[in-house]
Amino acid sequence: MAVWDSAEHRYSHPWLAEAVSALDARLRRRQAVFEYTRNPACVFRLDVNYTRRSLALRDGTRVRPGERIGRLHFWNEQIPPMPADGPTLGWARHMQRAIATSLHELACYLSSRPDLGDVAVISGDAPSVTKTQCEQLARIMARYGFEAVTEPERLPLGERLHRFGENVLISLIVLAHNAGALRADTLARVRLPIYLSRRTLEKEFGGVDCERKLS
Repeated sequence: MAVWDSAEHRYSHPWLAEAVSALDARLRRRQAVFEYTRNPACVFRLDVNYTRRSLALRDGTRVRPGERIGRLHFWNEQIPPMPADGPTLGWARHMQRAIATSLHELACYLSSRPDLGDVAVISGDAPSVTKTQCEQLARIMARYGFEAVTEPERLPLGERLHRFGENVLISLIVLAHNAGALRADTLARVRLPIYLSRRTLEKEFGGVDCERKLS
């Protein structure tokens, strides 16, 4: 992938990228979202918060309301730019490697933090546009051990307004960083809640390399 030597070339709209990045950084501080690795291939950030729902995953992991879980957020600046004509096979493979690297780094990070020993589940809200795309995305994320959980058909008004605001921010981020990838239906994105047990994370993405980092 080419490396550009100026913000003007890296971003579709440098002035918008600066403004959106400042807003995004403010929201991250408010939500205590942080970077858990310095690896430039990582495409996720993390926050640790309390869940409001009960969960029962296939491997037997259970979480009750009030218990802590980790929540993944896209690290927008490190996501591989999507080609203007849509995702290609090369881009998809790049993203697959980046997700695997990100989860490996997460497994190592959690292993290094005894104070997060109670975090048994990692969650995420994967944005999609249609129910068909949600099903496709669920199959893709299942390769990494994630399980999709169906949401209620009708969300509370406050949650719907919050998500619309998130879609506006996502649209601005895409416009600023990679305008060619912006689609007219971005504002209509829905969410696919996905969950990964820590047990599966450590089994699939931990290992000897994490032990070396800790030693």
